[in-house]
Amino acid sequence: MSEDMKTLLEENESSFQDIREHEVVKGKVVLVNDNEAFIDIGYKQEIPVPKKELAYPEPASANDVVKVGDEIDVYIQSLGGENGGVLSKVKADRMVAWTEMEGVKERGETVQAEITQVVKGGLVTSVDGLRGFIPASQMELHFVKDLSVYVGQTVEVIPIEIDIRKQRLVLSRRQLLEAEREKKQEEIFATLEPGSTIRGTVKRLVDYGAFIDVGGVDGLAHISDISWDRVKHPSDVLEVGQELDVYVKNVDPETKRISLSVKDTMRDPWLDRAERYAEGDHIEGKIIKLTDFGAFMEIEPGFDGLIPMGELCEKRIERADEAVHVGDIVRVKVLRIDMKRKRISLSITRAKRDGDAVDVKRYGEESANEAVPEAQEAQGE
Repeated sequence: MSEDMKTLLEENESSFQDIREHEVVKGKVVLVNDNEAFIDIGYKQEIPVPKKELAYPEPASANDVVKVGDEIDVYIQSLGGENGGVLSKVKADRMVAWTEMEGVKERGETVQAEITQVVKGGLVTSVDGLRGFIPASQMELHFVKDLSVYVGQTVEVIPIEIDIRKQRLVLSRRQLLEAEREKKQEEIFATLEPGSTIRGTVKRLVDYGAFIDVGGVDGLAHISDISWDRVKHPSDVLEVGQELDVYVKNVDPETKRISLSVKDTMRDPWLDRAERYAEGDHIEGKIIKLTDFGAFMEIEPGFDGLIPMGELCEKRIERADEAVHVGDIVRVKVLRIDMKRKRISLSITRAKRDGDAVDVKRYGEESANEAVPEAQEAQGE
């Protein structure tokens, strides 16, 4: 064997030794047909790669993925055999994607994830050819009962767990939403002032109130602050998506809480009702409640006044039921209307005294009128 031939064989063997199984190497496309592409990786021969190993999902033709002259990454599954070895661009792409995904996680960057299906506990996604998983708790800031609404959507996420050996990629959208909320909270809390009225959108209704979005941050309007009238449930008055004005009662930057009121943006209807009456008026109403300090009388539906114990009866009594009972219709005199404290004080005894005084006056007038003809007759005689 000539020296030139020995040198050539040694160079080839050295080149082959650099190509190892289970590694990713660069290859050049030298031939393409519908079913496969032949790749030169510097081995003994060009190795055919079937179209199913060129892309996922499998393309209709290998020509749809590569063309002659392209340089691509391929994963060497094995070397030798009739075809010279088994290569996979799909696996190489995945290995590159896994490496890139680790870099994304280290740098704290985001990726776009296409949601493909709902499974127990969360959502399956496709991210740069990798199968990812978003736990249900990492999709939104709040609990989502039906995750199927997200299938087909592409969302921005961050990788929170990567295990290449187990091919495990866990993603989170919630952490991005929390960061966005935190940024908006800082902006809102820097400008929001108690006593101001702003525009908001009802986001969620619960038994104890309504969460209302005020510029990207949710504030709570307690059920007692939703309406001036008694409300059994916020849904009786509000609905999700409704836009309305809200009054800012309190802002606490430390606890990130905003207390809102819907009713304080409107005039208290109690004041409108109270303006229909004046101190000294005589009115009738129904006794609706007895207490240790008196009885409440309904002036109008949802509008009542207090008859103190000393104004229920002329004589001294220990209990309100000694003078009145729930359901009784009574006549009272309006003693005092306190617009600031929203209280009306009533009296049965004074209404009765006024009534007695009127009767006495009327009796006196009638008696005087009857006495005039009698006197005239006496003078005639």
